[in-house]
Amino acid sequence: MKLQRKNMLRASALGALVVSGALVLTACGSDDNTKANGSGSSAPAATGDIKCDGATGKLLASGSSAQKNAVDVWIKNYMAACKGVEVNYKSSSSGEGIVAFNQGTVGFAGSDSALKPEAVEESKKICKGGQGINLPMVGGPIALGFNVPGVDKLNLDAATIANIFNDKIKKWNDEAIKKLNPGVELPDLAIQAFHRSEDSGTTENLGKYLKATAGDAWPYEAAKKWPAPGGQAASGSAGVASMVKQNAGAVGYFELSYASAQGIKTIDVNTGAAAPVAATADNASKAIAAAKVAGTGSDLALKLDYATKAEGAYPIVLVTYEIVCDKGNKAETLPTVKSFLTYTSSEAGQKVLSEKGYAPIPAEINAKVREVVASLG
Repeated sequence: MKLQRKNMLRASALGALVVSGALVLTACGSDDNTKANGSGSSAPAATGDIKCDGATGKLLASGSSAQKNAVDVWIKNYMAACKGVEVNYKSSSSGEGIVAFNQGTVGFAGSDSALKPEAVEESKKICKGGQGINLPMVGGPIALGFNVPGVDKLNLDAATIANIFNDKIKKWNDEAIKKLNPGVELPDLAIQAFHRSEDSGTTENLGKYLKATAGDAWPYEAAKKWPAPGGQAASGSAGVASMVKQNAGAVGYFELSYASAQGIKTIDVNTGAAAPVAATADNASKAIAAAKVAGTGSDLALKLDYATKAEGAYPIVLVTYEIVCDKGNKAETLPTVKSFLTYTSSEAGQKVLSEKGYAPIPAEINAKVREVVASLG
């Protein structure tokens, strides 16, 4: 009986540790992920067999906060399998990640938009004999989160979204919003629109959607820097989500995983299809599936159709790229970069995305990603 009781207590303690770990994983938490133990080896992980393939030491990466919740899961699984390897991803912004990559301080960068030609040219200084390339790794919807007391469901079209973020529509009971939401009691409440304070690929992708669909209501070119007057700024997707959660009348944009984690309601988008489309991973997948590869050679930058009217396709999407050198990666971190990205682009690595509110990269494109990862030098 004593032995049985001892085993029961041990099982209870282990269960508590598992629950605690899960809670830590789903929280936004720190931007850094640094843990190490044991020595380099290959071992099965919960999401499939991860091949460590000579990975060792510490790998630094930084960039897009959009993919942070996905990268957190990948790092947890990868480091559990590859003992002694540290992967540290600093969630900041796409712009900061690209700068760090072109300064040679990280093994790879995450960006929600493909490298611009000038950034590719600059990367050649770091990628000796090669250049920076874009590997699509994470897809998903950019959710428009809102906090309007008494309102649980809200539909908006592109022009109305543009006028809200362009400081033209200032109250939630504006006629334009009422027209799109018949029967909904909209309060006489000031709109507080939040945007990213730093250069952001999420901002650029929202801008691409509005530029393609909102007409004269959005006269700005898509860019990482927020272009419109008015509104309030917050740092990172986590910061924008936090401001929306805390402030009545608030609206902001961030990846769906942030809305899910904080219980923030999201706007359905009227695309011209038969019904407004909700921000879900499945609906984003329908839009991303139509993407075409626009890059050449090893570069797999994608062209997305932000103006899609396909039934059930959520149009405000992003694809996060991992940016690496096609040739000329640092010899000391190349095995770890290849090993880690082999896992993230694997069937098992992609499978965990939908569990976190992201959309896996379409299989045909992802197969090309794996080929390129294997060829990195």
